[in-house]
Amino acid sequence: MWIVLTLFAAFMQAWRNAFQSQLSRDVKTAGVTLARFLYAGPLAWLYLGSLYLWQPTDLPQLWGKGGLFIIGAAVMQIIATALMVQLFKLKNFAVGAGLAKSEALVAAILGVLFFGTALSWLGWLGVLLGTIAVFLLSAGSQFKSLSYKTIIIGLGSGASFALTSLWVREASLNLQLPFPHRAAWVLALVISTQTLLLLLWLWCKDKGTLQALWQRPKLTLATSVSSFLGSFGWFSAMSLTAVPYVKTLGQVEVFFMMLISFFWLKQPVQVKDMSGLLLIALAAILVLWS
Repeated sequence: MWIVLTLFAAFMQAWRNAFQSQLSRDVKTAGVTLARFLYAGPLAWLYLGSLYLWQPTDLPQLWGKGGLFIIGAAVMQIIATALMVQLFKLKNFAVGAGLAKSEALVAAILGVLFFGTALSWLGWLGVLLGTIAVFLLSAGSQFKSLSYKTIIIGLGSGASFALTSLWVREASLNLQLPFPHRAAWVLALVISTQTLLLLLWLWCKDKGTLQALWQRPKLTLATSVSSFLGSFGWFSAMSLTAVPYVKTLGQVEVFFMMLISFFWLKQPVQVKDMSGLLLIALAAILVLWS
């Protein structure tokens, strides 16, 4: 089940990125970030309510560790996204983005050190190959232009995304509810927290961005729906198995993005990218085999 959920999440995240790239042409970064959550929150609560109608169960205790992990994951994902935005301002953005994609490797290291994650040697090999593949696809020939600032911001973003994923899993496990109810609670609460924080920020600092989103309802809705479906897949998969396995297999998102770029955005796929795709495929096979 976690394999199917991860592949679904990667597919929907690729579409979310495509919609965000279109939206970012006319809307500021904070607004594009908010578009991820704006309609996703209501959808998450609707999904949670449907689960309780289908299979009633207890309500979670949110005042313990589970609640703290939920708040931490919501804030950490905002920090990770803010660091990614900073990468856009650097000349060697592609290299920094590749470093930010070190999420699977950082999650594996932090998971083993602090969260009791256990990986086989095949699992470690898959994580390493996947990290190298995504970095090569992102950085390419720009590796020589790497700066210390790019390294710090890129790795900081990757570490923040890794902590987000690890805390999402810990929150799910600490709610002590059956699957999929525990994943649905974490999904709804994390998205709602992020939506509230971003709405308050834009309401106080930049109401024009909110107006820009309101003027682009179809693209904003498409971004939110694809984001919700992607988060549903990620959160559900991470509540079932170790985060490094999910994130390594989820790197097939690169393949989906290339398909979308070729068929929808009409952008040609470079031949040099095929080596990176083969490494990602090998990494996914090793993770599944392990």
